Amino acid sequence: MVTGGAGYIGSHVVLALLEAGWPVIVLDNMSTGRVRTLHRATVLIEGEAGDRALVQRALEAHDVIGVVHMAGSIVVPDSVRRPLDYYDNNTVVAHALLQACTAHGLDAFVFSSTAAVYGAAASPIPETAATEPLNAYGASKLMIERIVRDVGHAHDLPHAILRYFNVAGADPEGRTGQVVENATHLLKVACEVALGERPSMAIFGTDYPTPDGTCIRDFIHVTDLARAHVAAIEHLVGGGASTILNCGYGRGFSVRQVLEAVTRLSGRPLKVHETARRPGDAAEVVADVGRIRSLLDWRPEHDDLDTIVTHALAWERKRLGHDSAGD
Repeated sequence: MVTGGAGYIGSHVVLALLEAGWPVIVLDNMSTGRVRTLHRATVLIEGEAGDRALVQRALEAHDVIGVVHMAGSIVVPDSVRRPLDYYDNNTVVAHALLQACTAHGLDAFVFSSTAAVYGAAASPIPETAATEPLNAYGASKLMIERIVRDVGHAHDLPHAILRYFNVAGADPEGRTGQVVENATHLLKVACEVALGERPSMAIFGTDYPTPDGTCIRDFIHVTDLARAHVAAIEHLVGGGASTILNCGYGRGFSVRQVLEAVTRLSGRPLKVHETARRPGDAAEVVADVGRIRSLLDWRPEHDDLDTIVTHALAWERKRLGHDSAGD
């Protein structure tokens, strides 16, 4: 079962699981997910991941042995403005979900966490780095990590906590991608500007202590990230130990470098304006990826910024075509 499986990353995880031979149940409240991103082979249960009774019925009815928990709120600036909503929609929901999972019993529980738990740690960041989040989004995820670990030890729940760095791109075959309105992901926003969906975009902060003054992030292709979830499930089901893993490539690109790639590959200049830093943004966030590469049967296949941008642009063009046709 994948909670949030109709969303951006979730829909890619569903595809990866299906391709690996796993039958998939999606639980999603459809607040940001879209039916069009779901593969026809999935079973969709529309509802809340925090609805303990609903989750228990789903687990039992479909004889679920593994759960990938991806549902939640993810916008950093929004979490600074509305922290209580993030603690409710992330931490409280996960608490109820885990109650249902422990009552049912699982062979694997994979939690979708974030590099935001590290705060301003020096890059490259290992999993052993201090966790000092700069915002409520990271703090709410860190709280869930602690709950998952405590529950795992107390109830013999094999678990993997995957700390995502910056997820970007779209399915190489164009089957799914980001469809959420008013998205805040850098690459999606840039693609929308390049294709005329938005008039302009902002660079938030140009005075960071980086080579070009803009933030540096470790961008991981969403399909590679999805495959890491499959590898984590199979690691746990195969008797592997519970673990925490960074999900990234171990190198970063600045905001300006990403925008340059979008401009070059789209053939269209971007209208960009510079503005102040956003609260909660670290200057550089790059993963130490030694542990995931040594522990899981996983190797990235799309570790290239131009490839990530190309797939993101292709998805946006396809989405625009569907939208214009009334889909």
